[in-house]
Amino acid sequence: MLTVLLVDDDAEFTEVACTIIEFLGHEVLTAGTLEEARDWLKKETFDHVLLDFMLPDGSGAHLFNELDALPKRPRVTLITGHPSVKSVIKGLCGPTVDYLVKPIQREEIEAVLSQKKKNKEPEEAKIEKHFDLLIGESPVMKDLYKLIARVSKTSANVMLLGESGVGKEVVAAAIHRASESEGPYIATNCGAFSKELIGSELFGHEKGAFTGAVGRKEGVFEQAEGGTLFLDEITEMPIDMQPNLLRVLENKVVLRVGGTKSIPVNCRVVSATNRTMEEIAQSKVLREDIYFRLAVFPITIPPLRERKQDIPLLAKTFIAEFNKDNGSIYQWEDSQLETLQAYDWPGNVRELRHFVHRAAIMSDPEKSEIELPKTIESPFAQKQSTTPALQAGRTIEDVEKELIYATLEKVNGNKTTAAEMLGISTKTLYNRLHAYGDLSKDE
Repeated sequence: MLTVLLVDDDAEFTEVACTIIEFLGHEVLTAGTLEEARDWLKKETFDHVLLDFMLPDGSGAHLFNELDALPKRPRVTLITGHPSVKSVIKGLCGPTVDYLVKPIQREEIEAVLSQKKKNKEPEEAKIEKHFDLLIGESPVMKDLYKLIARVSKTSANVMLLGESGVGKEVVAAAIHRASESEGPYIATNCGAFSKELIGSELFGHEKGAFTGAVGRKEGVFEQAEGGTLFLDEITEMPIDMQPNLLRVLENKVVLRVGGTKSIPVNCRVVSATNRTMEEIAQSKVLREDIYFRLAVFPITIPPLRERKQDIPLLAKTFIAEFNKDNGSIYQWEDSQLETLQAYDWPGNVRELRHFVHRAAIMSDPEKSEIELPKTIESPFAQKQSTTPALQAGRTIEDVEKELIYATLEKVNGNKTTAAEMLGISTKTLYNRLHAYGDLSKDE
């Protein structure tokens, strides 16, 4: 139970508020002026003060000095019937001061007394989630929504192309949701399994098929029966496993590892890669026949730098999620959103979400202000650039060296693939690396 001092000269509001506060199980005393409030503060100790901003003998803010001088400073909630005064109140608020605007609902009084924070800012409630998942109103996102709506009415396999962090799995889930299929949505990452285990993950295995196979297991194709199977990082699948995948796509049957019986499967396959079509063709990480089976309907998801008008919507959504999970009340300033919008976000939506949550964690939990980190740039931002910056005064040798290393990084050090992408022979690539004094990335 709290002891509450309600300081307000509105008799009708005071009567209603006292009834609510007592109903919530708290003790409440009232004052209609600053002078009456000061008298109560001399005689009683309060846990919370509900303080009208405009009183007959002055502003409620004039009481702050007396409150600061108390042995135990109560929490303070300023009350106003003038919404335009909110910005003024916000500037006066310290770490233990909140504010309410009349008319005030019971839930709001209960929230401030129990110190529960608002779960969502009003503007977040207005942000539309397309297919209940995707956020953005930019032209490129509206084009994406059209593609999702059209392909969802078919059973065509879809390949999602886009940079790391653009939200390929969210788009895959949106396609599944829009298709209204009766089966489940199953996701797996083709780059997360060893060559020995990926067959079991995709197609399942029978008991005793290999060491550790203590029972029968259904693969993801069987699990996704009648629904959608999302194969992330499809271009990371070992090339010698791809014929097995091709047979499933062509014949719509799987053969479990160690099994002899073909099992019919029926699901839409949505695959994803962060490589472009040109890279896929040049690097030969995906068989051509597999590509045409998977990419019946290819969709390229735009990077965040190509839809900057969506950044404020995403930032508001992410901070609302944080508020809901942590009971905080953080709100963006317009200038902060402009700062976020000016940055290119090489890590795309994933990087933005990480940055927002990091900023929220750094901020004072008792305030609504968000403290931005000193730098937006991620330590991985430099790595995500696959081509060297062209600057006056750089030598051709410097640019060539940087391009070679960027390409090697892109293909995880595979020199044969890197040479093909660069349009040079493997021998020439080795000669260049030898000249740089670096032959540490041998295959």
